[in-house]
Amino acid sequence: MRRHRHAKIVATVGPASNTPERLKALFLAGVDTFRLNFSHGTHDDHAKVHAAIRALEKETGRPIGILQDLQGPKIRIGTLRGGKAELATGDRIRFVREGREGSTDAIPLPHPEIFAAVAPGQDLLIDDGRVRVRVVGVDDTAIDADVVVGGPISDRKGVNLPGTVLALSPLTEKDRRDLAFGLDLGVDWVALSFVQTPSDVMEARGLIAGRAGLIAKIEKPSALDHIEDIIRIADGVMVARGDLGVELPPEDVPGRQKELVRACRRAVKPVIVATQMLESMVSAPSPTRAEASDVATAVYDGADAVMLSAESAAGKYPIEAVSIMDRIIRRTEQHRLYRSLVRASEPEVEDSPPHAVAAAAATLADAIEAAAIVAFTSSGTTAARIARKRPNVPILAATSDTAVSRRLSLYWGAHSVLGPEIDSYEAMVARAAEVAEQEGYAQAPDLVVAVAGIPFGRPGTTNNLRVVELGRKASGV
Repeated sequence: MRRHRHAKIVATVGPASNTPERLKALFLAGVDTFRLNFSHGTHDDHAKVHAAIRALEKETGRPIGILQDLQGPKIRIGTLRGGKAELATGDRIRFVREGREGSTDAIPLPHPEIFAAVAPGQDLLIDDGRVRVRVVGVDDTAIDADVVVGGPISDRKGVNLPGTVLALSPLTEKDRRDLAFGLDLGVDWVALSFVQTPSDVMEARGLIAGRAGLIAKIEKPSALDHIEDIIRIADGVMVARGDLGVELPPEDVPGRQKELVRACRRAVKPVIVATQMLESMVSAPSPTRAEASDVATAVYDGADAVMLSAESAAGKYPIEAVSIMDRIIRRTEQHRLYRSLVRASEPEVEDSPPHAVAAAAATLADAIEAAAIVAFTSSGTTAARIARKRPNVPILAATSDTAVSRRLSLYWGAHSVLGPEIDSYEAMVARAAEVAEQEGYAQAPDLVVAVAGIPFGRPGTTNNLRVVELGRKASGV
């Protein structure tokens, strides 16, 4: 099954899409990786979805990625007398550590780490930033603040602290239980919420221990201060624009998105652009023109994948949302300006043989108008290095590792092909021709560029490039 596009689609599974029939329809419409949101649902719910996806994978013969998204810590106010309160601009209010029920002079905020970290002059945002207050005084038990932007608040509304790093692990006890469950199930990727520093990623990486790829969700401004190290430690990044946009000025988010996509391309790590991409399709059968442009912008930026959240999890039109996203991606990648825009943001290639060979393969394939690039990869790295150049040629990622084939469903341009491991030049040439032809990407006398590492089967040794003409012997390059 061939996707006629390079950028991938991630879709969140929920009540609108969690049956085997719906999952199959979503996959056929264009989903490459399914997201299981552990903020909702039970372990039994997620296990059933996981089993249905694996059954679908067997039925279709195509690797399908599964992304487990951990909830992370939730910072919320406590309960209020009457369930709500009105904060007027200019009012002086107080937050307190203790207390079950409060009012504007004693709003419960049962998070001691906030009292330890916040300082006068810093802002607290309540209910996704609808209400903003500024700290004027703080001690161990109370925070006094002036209301900058007023409005209603109610029980258990979320609190954001832009610019404040909290001494808080991104992994709650619930997350640890969920992570152990997901790894036992066999998820391919784990998305980590509430990342603030590189040490947060290290903590999760130690628990995962190589059993899945680790995606760092960038939703806190503090993460941007350490972004190079976070990208280096993680296996990929999600630009979680919804939460990031609460704590950053909205005008800063588009530029940050471009920076993150470019940084991930430079580091050869996949990047997902997420949140509110086709938000109106939760209740409408078609997106707004602005939403279509938003998806296209992520594609022009060179993102590996774009993601649907509520649109596919709880919306009225989940299949239509995937179909329209697929159409937007394909039309964008076919636009006459696409190649020049993606190339304009192309990062410099690292000065090493594996990176140079992968870049040369992409350049050569474009120059000779090859039908495809066949990348033999044991870890996925060879295909990822080629994809960094964003060639105008399909990348067939041939691997003998089922887990790698599934993870590759998140990488730009990579079409996973599961098969036997090669052990010689002759096997590489024959297998490259066979894969390209069987997958429907080439036929005699088309040219295919084959890339592999010698010794065969050793990760990170991309060092050999061949041009294969289907129906003839290969020529070395």
